[in-house]
Order: sequence, then C-alpha cells, then structure tokens
Amino acid sequence: MMTEQWTAIARKNELEPGQMKRVEAGGRKLLLCNADNRLYVVDEMCSHEDYSLFLGCIQGGRIKCSLHGSYFDLETGNPTSEPADTPLCTYPVKTVGEEVLVLV
Repeated sequence: MMTEQWTAIARKNELEPGQMKRVEAGGRKLLLCNADNRLYVVDEMCSHEDYSLFLGCIQGGRIKCSLHGSYFDLETGNPTSEPADTPLCTYPVKTVGEEVLVLV
C-alpha cells in the first residue's frame, strides 16, 4: 500500500499569474498552475486526448487544452466545455516557508 506524502515541487514565487510548470511527484506527471496568484496542481495530460495541458493556457481559474479547446476548472478538475467530459485529477497544494508542496 502506498502512502500519500507532501512533496516539494517549486519555490513560492517561482510562477507569475498565468504561468505553469511541469513537475513530477509520486511517479505522476503534474502541472503546477498559478491562476490569479492562487496555486493549483492537476494532471499534466488532458483527460480527452493524451496531450499536454502545458501547451495550453490559464484563463481565470481554468486551464485550456490547446488541442481541441476544452477547458477544465483548476479547483475541481471538471471540464467546463466540450469535447472533454472526464475530469482531471487535482491535488492538494500548500506553501511552507518558501516551498510549494503537493500531496500525492
């Protein structure tokens, strides 16, 4: 049985609003996203097609897949537009001192 653990993935002020960073934690490929100075962590790959969301953009509290134009809510992972209909996995994120940590 694997246990969840907090893993450091970035520095607190590393990302400006609208930026994202590819990270790996717990054997998963993830995206750290700064949406309006709030940090989110979601799966890197779109749930509709095996395509990196890193190639998309952040708009408000959503991330857009540039392949087919689907948007996902960064907080819930739920798709907010077609063609995607499967949510992304989201992960708890927190800052401790100057480090950003994710729970995987």
